[in-house]
Amino acid sequence: MNTTILLSRIDNIMEKGNNLKNCLVFNEPTSYGYVPAGIHNGYKALGLSFISNLLNENHVYYLEFKKATANSWSYDLESSIEILNSLRFEIENGWLDNLKKLVSAELFTDFLDMSKYLLDENYKDASAVIIGATLEEHLRILCKDNGIETNTLKGNKLVPKTANLMNDELYKNNVYDSLKHKSISAWMDLRNKAAHGKYNEYNHQDVDYMFSGVLNFMASN
Repeated sequence: MNTTILLSRIDNIMEKGNNLKNCLVFNEPTSYGYVPAGIHNGYKALGLSFISNLLNENHVYYLEFKKATANSWSYDLESSIEILNSLRFEIENGWLDNLKKLVSAELFTDFLDMSKYLLDENYKDASAVIIGATLEEHLRILCKDNGIETNTLKGNKLVPKTANLMNDELYKNNVYDSLKHKSISAWMDLRNKAAHGKYNEYNHQDVDYMFSGVLNFMASN
């Protein structure tokens, strides 16, 4: 994972949080100040977006930050900044990176084992879909590891990037070479044929080659 980029992003969010201390409004009789909702919501959105992209919305850091930013009292602000500081410490020391890679490796192994079983049982179409979905998620992780956005704006909505778009951007950013880029394009084309019922446009051997290729790609990237 590109630790330098992640640390820069989280430092920026923490700086925004600390700057909000200058915006505290104090009303009697309480001695606690609060941050006006408008500017607080911007900080809240940045933090939640960062954590959800880095981890997920079920992770303890996301849940605790969401709880701490539900209100904008000064003590809530301090708690949210401290949560980000703890997350920063784990990023800097590589703990989150190691955990994510371990969990991802186990999940991907399970899915690839499932696809191989289906392929051996002559369910080539279901196998191709699962292999393609596993590859797409691996591309998403590679994008996050290399500071490449995994979402794009469609109309006025933020939607996940397609596997082909992520593949193009990973290649343009020199994460891998043109041969791997072309191979991934071919594998995703096969996955799309399987997903859209074009079963006669590929055969069992094509999916077998796809399985071996994806397995080797994921092991080396």
